[in-house]
Amino acid sequence: MDAQEIIGRRVARELRTGHLVNLGIGIPTLVANYVPSDVKVFFQSENGLIGTGPIPEQGLAHPLLTDAGGRPISALPGASTFDSAMSFGLIRGGHVDVTVLGGLQVDAEGHLANWMIPGKMVPGMGGAMDLVSGAKRVIVAMQHAARGKSKIVRQCTLPLTSSRTIDLVVTDIAVIGFPDGKATLMETAPGVTVAEVMAVTEAELVIPDTVPEMTI
Repeated sequence: MDAQEIIGRRVARELRTGHLVNLGIGIPTLVANYVPSDVKVFFQSENGLIGTGPIPEQGLAHPLLTDAGGRPISALPGASTFDSAMSFGLIRGGHVDVTVLGGLQVDAEGHLANWMIPGKMVPGMGGAMDLVSGAKRVIVAMQHAARGKSKIVRQCTLPLTSSRTIDLVVTDIAVIGFPDGKATLMETAPGVTVAEVMAVTEAELVIPDTVPEMTI
């Protein structure tokens, strides 16, 4: 099982029947592949669709059916389409139960930086700022390190996405929560030890007496 599949499978276990869920681009889109069959959720795309389905087969994509990143998607029976003003009204109004976003950095207090790297061209912040501020629960799905550098940092050095802190980070080696505003190791990936997680994490982690292994 590769790193991205571990992340996608573990995040999918956080979803509950009836949830309205927004998936960011990148690793978060994989979550939809691993939702348990007995869990029925509604996926929302901020460009104006509730009821997104799987990626269409080659040759069956419709040019007007895309996710927020412009990639082809399908619509399930009963799906609803609307303009982006309504879509962001749902987000800003607190109606999205869970958003799953990618991340560049998450700091020891749970602040997220995921929308730009100064000096590099970016297409825009998309809906990330609204989603972190407006969703009821914010989960970040990302790899633990990039180019040998921890993405779980003491303090974000990149521009913050929101002053609001996130609820959970799921990486390829760990699940980290933020009770009392402190990064806390909740679970380790299969075959990964607590010591191995600590060795590749810049931020200081609170380590409970017992740290279970992820169920994926």
